[in-house]
Amino acid sequence: MSIPQSGGGLIEHHDQLAEYLSSGCKPKQDWRIGTEHEKFGYCKDTLKPLPFDGERSIVKVLSGLRDRYGWSPVEEGGHLIGLEKDGANVSLEPGGALELSGAAVETIHATCDEVNTHLREVKDIADEVGVGFIGLGAAPIWTHDEMPLMPKGRYRLMNDYMNKVGTMGTTMMRRTCTVQVNLDFGSEADMVQKLRVALALQPVATALFANSPFFEGKVNGHKSWRSRVWRDLDPARTGMLPFVFEDGMGFERYVEYALDVPMYFVYRDGKYIDALGMSFRDFLKGELPALPGEMPLMSDWADHLTTAFPEARIKKYMEMRGADGGPWRRLCALPAFWVGLMYDQGALDAAWDICKGWDAETREALRVAASEDGLQAQVGNINMHDLAREAVALSDAGLKARARAGAGGMVPDETHFLNALHESIESGKTPADELLDQYNGDWNGDLTRVFPEYSY
Repeated sequence: MSIPQSGGGLIEHHDQLAEYLSSGCKPKQDWRIGTEHEKFGYCKDTLKPLPFDGERSIVKVLSGLRDRYGWSPVEEGGHLIGLEKDGANVSLEPGGALELSGAAVETIHATCDEVNTHLREVKDIADEVGVGFIGLGAAPIWTHDEMPLMPKGRYRLMNDYMNKVGTMGTTMMRRTCTVQVNLDFGSEADMVQKLRVALALQPVATALFANSPFFEGKVNGHKSWRSRVWRDLDPARTGMLPFVFEDGMGFERYVEYALDVPMYFVYRDGKYIDALGMSFRDFLKGELPALPGEMPLMSDWADHLTTAFPEARIKKYMEMRGADGGPWRRLCALPAFWVGLMYDQGALDAAWDICKGWDAETREALRVAASEDGLQAQVGNINMHDLAREAVALSDAGLKARARAGAGGMVPDETHFLNALHESIESGKTPADELLDQYNGDWNGDLTRVFPEYSY
């Protein structure tokens, strides 16, 4: 989850809200890639989730990374709750999952090097204290009560609010993990085209990266239980955003959507002030009950934008949010998939041609079917396996056209990062299918086997 924003001064007129978003527009040569991924930590001997503090704990891992690898500490209320270094940060999800929010870099080679370095550093510290980390879309065996809530003010507020607006909000907070990529746009028109493609094809990413077929020790009937959880969290701030596909879509239209999203908090002087369910529109008028008479800062708007959770969203950049957390190779495949589609105009146009005729009902049906059936999903005459094959081929072509070399020029482009997806297309099996095969085969229904065999 996002860290508090800062700076920007008072919001003095409504136009500043859209201007904030449009200020993210960049020329193509300045487009960057930022990869984020989350992973569950656990005690190797008990297979229980990590507590926040203690000899085997979140704090132990964070302090080890700080002391050995030169990360700067981030604290809240006297607690070590994150790290920063070189434009990247390590933060905690509400249930203690560890997240790397990577720096903005130019190529998949660079973002994958960053992921690899981070995972090696984490493993180095974790091995010394008897801790493991695993990449799955949902916690396979742990119950809600076993997952500690991290000591962050934002999470305490969200935790209290979630069950008032849906049934799975606290499950999302504690027991799901994702991998996502943050990408740039060049203009308002470019943003609109990219956001439409991102939302329409997000179910393809959900299907290809499906990796959560277990929950509370049982097969749950979904290839991506994480995606299922997001469908019953809070309808005011989640979903496929049908308005994005309507005439008149632009930064201002997204502003109107975000203003309709109920608030969570206002961040002041290192503390989160309860604004649960309140309206940012009232805040703009100086009528926010939590801070009567006070006008919002631009940092408040930036914070508020992080509390909308659609399948793809915009801030000063665009976030692809539909994939389960997963094994090492797929942490690099996810940014490669979207960069290939989004950063080459030919691939982007071809991707839009695929989905531009779909209506809102079709897009939502694909979202549901991807969660349930992965690559085996079928919606009308749309076969998910065929759709994924076409999307991955377009991404491959887009990466070839980018021709960004790596390894000192020895690797001509970024296409090899899609190899894991090509294998899924060839076999018809996602990580969830492979997990189910092992559960029903060699594991003989013993789900604890997932920890030694699938940890980083």
